[in-house]
Amino acid sequence: MFEILEKRYLNENVILMKILATNVAKNVMPGQFIILRVNENGERIPLTVADYNREKGTITIIFQIAGATTKLLSKLEENEKIKDIAGPLGKPSKLEGLKKVLIVGGGVGCAICYPIAKHLFKNNATVHIITGFKNKDLVILDEEFKAISNKFILTTDDGSKGEKGLVTKPLENLLNSNEKYDEIITIGPLIMMKFVCEITKKYNVKTTVSMNPIMIDGTGMCGGCRVNVGGKIRFACVDGPDFNGHLIDFDETIKRNKIYENFEKKAYEKTCNLYKGS
Repeated sequence: MFEILEKRYLNENVILMKILATNVAKNVMPGQFIILRVNENGERIPLTVADYNREKGTITIIFQIAGATTKLLSKLEENEKIKDIAGPLGKPSKLEGLKKVLIVGGGVGCAICYPIAKHLFKNNATVHIITGFKNKDLVILDEEFKAISNKFILTTDDGSKGEKGLVTKPLENLLNSNEKYDEIITIGPLIMMKFVCEITKKYNVKTTVSMNPIMIDGTGMCGGCRVNVGGKIRFACVDGPDFNGHLIDFDETIKRNKIYENFEKKAYEKTCNLYKGS
């Protein structure tokens, strides 16, 4: 059993939880994830470790209420316990030797960006960060990102906070201003990562994407996180979650992801109806 030490809403549908998980905290690295089960009868879901404290034995998860399990998880309060946590899982992000990095995050994907940016900044790298959201009500971690970056640009689609527009605009502005990066790391919705990679490819800048957002069961058994990488099929949860963004077939991945999203939606609605009838 894993005790919840802190719980707070970052916005209406996104929750941060700090959990006592000593063994995970001792070994986890940026980019890795856990698989948790809320209770004895619950399904197992993968969630990225958004932060960790090795001395205190805590890990932080940030999740969006999107399905049956995240809704169930959201109902737990401080001092209550999660049944199972397994991890750390997945391959750590390769950050060694990076001196100047641009991180581009979108939506809840920013939670995955955070430990990477924090690690780089702590190890004296120059860190530039761009984050994007639909509107000001969905913005998360803006103050946290300011504290671990040398340059921080916040965008919203409607201009209600930060710069108006998509993350691709400040991205291209930075690349046009002759900023030189060892690597660009982008994490967020598939469509955002696709267009970020199209831009960085024009400028011949190494770009890494995390395919963590498309994982479903976290073990490779469901096949939902299959990715065509340079003509070879890879699994985000086993072979990744990080890949060379310029080799990803995003169109194929987006098409498959929509199929799984529709399947999940129908399964969730069926589950809700079963509970209503019980």
